[in-house]
Amino acid sequence: MYAFCCINLAKCVIVQKLDISKQEKETLDEAINYWQQRGLIDDGLAKRLNESYQVKGFDWKRLAQYAFWIALSCVVLAFLSLFADQMVIRWIERLYDTPDTVICIFCLILAFLFYFWGFRNKRKHPDKTFTNEALMALGVFATATFIGYLGKIIDKGSGHFSLLFLASVVIYGVLSVKLSSRLIWVFTLVSFGVWFATETAYHSNWGFRFWGMNYPLRFTLFGALLTAFAVFLQPRIKQLEPFRQISYVIGLTYLMVALWLLSIFGNYSDMDKWSQVRQWHIFYWGLLSSAVSLGLAWYGLKRQDNVAREFGIVFFIINIYTRFFEYLWDNINRAVFFLLLAASFWYIGRWAERIWSGQEKKKAL
Repeated sequence: MYAFCCINLAKCVIVQKLDISKQEKETLDEAINYWQQRGLIDDGLAKRLNESYQVKGFDWKRLAQYAFWIALSCVVLAFLSLFADQMVIRWIERLYDTPDTVICIFCLILAFLFYFWGFRNKRKHPDKTFTNEALMALGVFATATFIGYLGKIIDKGSGHFSLLFLASVVIYGVLSVKLSSRLIWVFTLVSFGVWFATETAYHSNWGFRFWGMNYPLRFTLFGALLTAFAVFLQPRIKQLEPFRQISYVIGLTYLMVALWLLSIFGNYSDMDKWSQVRQWHIFYWGLLSSAVSLGLAWYGLKRQDNVAREFGIVFFIINIYTRFFEYLWDNINRAVFFLLLAASFWYIGRWAERIWSGQEKKKAL
């Protein structure tokens, strides 16, 4: 990517310098020096390339992102703080008899207005990403409130409220496609996971087991299916293809977190029974979790898949240290425990240092 930028900059007259980060400038400086020392470019071209970019100033994009997220958080805090105000509490008490239908319709209108505002703003100002996504997020919150009150209106006492989460999945899914919103697609997949949890709980009479599986085992299968869908099927669906990467990341998150919890709790749904079992009795779940982590890391390295590689390496390390605490915390002296912990981190540091040194030597050749 940097080479492509440099070549294009060399071919044209530079009117405005390219703003880049300090790390990117260091990388470009090293690349240009490397090409210059080996005679791939002359001194004049190297000078023109060095003068074609500059370190950008204050990161306004990051500030905008944080500002909008803080603004949304403040909206939530403002709503929660209403309940601490006695005057507001008395006002809410007077509105307590407001029909659920009125609140439901009000939230529906509010959601429609936020979506319309966000979509209109996105068409007029596509560069204002954070503003547009913040409006979409407010629409999502209003939609969730609408669905909740709709459930109260149509509730017949069956307790099957997981259908509301399924409705939210459908609504968010349609909106994410129609409005081309990645943020709403995230809420779609989160709602999908909540629906799966509540639906299986409903069919197991709100117990912890469904078809002999506890929650971690259920979500291991759920995450695997969602990841497979993102990899194999989603690219073939034109409307959903833009959201493939998000589905891939969230699917792997469901899968790896569930596998890690499974390696700790096994397929037990009763905490009393689990607490009486030694961890080595369920070591095979730890082996499975570690094997999947290593498989992901190997796949990521072979296919240049950064997401799979990072998930695999991170969760493999988490698994190793989880087993370390499980098997040694109560069985060896605390001083020895922390010395072993320090030695393991020292080894990881040395290993990473060797890899880094090797890469630096290759650059110098």
